[in-house]
Amino acid sequence: MVLDSLTLDIVATMVAALLGAMLLFLGRQENIPALRWWGAAYLLGAVAVALWTLVGNRFGEVVPLLLSAIGLLACATVWNAARVFHGERPHLIGLVLGPMVWIASGMLLDPAAVAPRLTIGAGLVAMYAVLTAGQLWQERRKHLQRRWPALIVPVLHGFALMLPILLGNVLREANGSFAAAWVTIFSIELVLYAVGTVFVIFMLVSERIVSAHKRAASMDPLTGMLNRRGFSEACGRVIAREAQEGRPVTVLIFDIDHFKSINDRFGHAAGDEILKLFAAIVLNNLRISDLSGRIGGEEFAALLPCSLEEGVVAAERVREAFAASGVVCDEGLVDTTVSIGVAGGPAGTELDVLLAAADTVLYKAKRTGRNRVETAAELPLSLSLDRFRRQTAGFAAASQAADPSQA
Repeated sequence: MVLDSLTLDIVATMVAALLGAMLLFLGRQENIPALRWWGAAYLLGAVAVALWTLVGNRFGEVVPLLLSAIGLLACATVWNAARVFHGERPHLIGLVLGPMVWIASGMLLDPAAVAPRLTIGAGLVAMYAVLTAGQLWQERRKHLQRRWPALIVPVLHGFALMLPILLGNVLREANGSFAAAWVTIFSIELVLYAVGTVFVIFMLVSERIVSAHKRAASMDPLTGMLNRRGFSEACGRVIAREAQEGRPVTVLIFDIDHFKSINDRFGHAAGDEILKLFAAIVLNNLRISDLSGRIGGEEFAALLPCSLEEGVVAAERVREAFAASGVVCDEGLVDTTVSIGVAGGPAGTELDVLLAAADTVLYKAKRTGRNRVETAAELPLSLSLDRFRRQTAGFAAASQAADPSQA
């Protein structure tokens, strides 16, 4: 079966134009600049193919040369879209360098030298495909099994371009129809590449949106710290990592003293500023490897991969820094003090166990004067075991009260 090249060109034009318009629309709707770049690339490609189909070689060599340059500009725009998607600035020199090289080669080479010109053009397109794949590879925090389509599609496109050209330079003497067959194959591959690239684009964008929503669900919007859910999930990973190395962990629970009176006296806006101030003090006085989060209204927590003694030193450092902050409002000086409970455990101690022990001594700190650090003397290795022991002790006490003779 012989495929008509005109039909393939029309199909390629319609597919590229439709996909480009869709990407532009979504880019405007969702305010994603990278989608607008990708949409512009597809529309440039559609314009190049459409004009090539309508005009062809009717106006000499200059017009086809310029139309091919527009196609290369579309390839460069795809690469820049990948850059913008990953937060980088567009590479304007790289955007125009490929088309300029193509125009210069077309002006310098003999019009009859078809093979060198095709090789140069295919090489430039393959170069932009490899640059696009390399740009997508840079986001190393993603897992490879989820990212491989974003890499393999542009790489296969570059390979599909270069292999026929290289083989054509070798086989042209034996098979004069190779160029015509390659044009047909390339037209089909171009349509498949366009559709595959859009699939990759939507996969990347949806993954980015899901990740953003997960981060938002794990963050406290006021302080920028982890919320209770995010803190618990992150602590679980740290505790598991430290358990493999046999290292202890320590939990700190902070409760700002008299926070309700601060809100009542100075207003909720001032209270919010105090919360943000304390969050900044916690972050500035803990290490990068320590985790911290806001787990309640005026209650914060931190997990430190260290011994109990080191955790107490860190807690005192936070307490002293907050007490010395010297916040002054229109109504007067704000009393900024915090009570802290500290609990540590051996490798693999459950987070709930540490939090329960630290919370117990936190309230001891509040009962004994506030603005102080209290340390848990001991804690169970399992919260469920501790609850079982407490229930057993309760049953025994009840039995003894019911039957004093058993005492």
